[in-house]
Amino acid sequence: MKRFPHLVFSLLFLLPAYSAQAQQVLRVSAIPDEAPTELLRKFKPLGAYLEKQIGMKVVWTPVNDYPAVVESLAADKIDLAWLGGFTFVQVRLRTGNAIPIAQRVQDEKFTSTFIVPVGSSIKTLQDLKGKTFAFGSPSSTSGSLMPRYFLLKDGIDPDKDFSRVAYSGAHDATVAFVASGRAEAGVLNTSVWQKLLEEGEPNAKAVRVLATTPPYFDYNWTVRGDLDPALVKKLTNAFLSLDPSIPADKEILDLQRATRFIPTKPGNYKGIEQAARAAGLLQ
Repeated sequence: MKRFPHLVFSLLFLLPAYSAQAQQVLRVSAIPDEAPTELLRKFKPLGAYLEKQIGMKVVWTPVNDYPAVVESLAADKIDLAWLGGFTFVQVRLRTGNAIPIAQRVQDEKFTSTFIVPVGSSIKTLQDLKGKTFAFGSPSSTSGSLMPRYFLLKDGIDPDKDFSRVAYSGAHDATVAFVASGRAEAGVLNTSVWQKLLEEGEPNAKAVRVLATTPPYFDYNWTVRGDLDPALVKKLTNAFLSLDPSIPADKEILDLQRATRFIPTKPGNYKGIEQAARAAGLLQ
């Protein structure tokens, strides 16, 4: 057999250079738990900050629904994503190596808020029986999975005890559902609820808080498991270095509704996985 050692050597010499050039753009996405325009508004200053920190172009890659984020991370179509606890569990089980790199302080003790119209006669969670109810996305941790889990613990089975269950698709949409009468009650993540109140959003003024869930771990920034470890370290440091005493950093943190970012780990989401299995959402 004729050999071409010089050709083999040349190819081996080129491989490191090719690998170094392969990752030229960081593709970022997020679960669509708010309106697309709001997600993009929140991303822009963060994307610019990350570009400076990692020395790489950062692009926003929107998705249509929660499952699309899971599929995109698993198929290496995106590199970094803002996930809810349940979508992280799904990605981790699907890929085996997705890495959560940072979460906000409040994501250690996150909650969901049940709402009803201002003039509603509903006073307690038990009063929800027989009523129409709106969750967010079926894959939402704070808009569906954990509220459903806590309702079941309180002896309320949404599939049996509510007259009709609707899925609004996003937290702000759930508020609109309840405010407009499309549902007699609903639930959303507490962070979005507080933001809508602070902004004086009209739909938020038309509803009131019925109850709040016990705390649980939720959102995080996750990278695909086969991302260059050096890049993962840079990204992790970038999030953990955001300093609220620096005006530009504070703008980013405020948009993310974060006081600061802290480290996280896969084990933090075992409770989410257990709740999902108890609800029959994982086999």
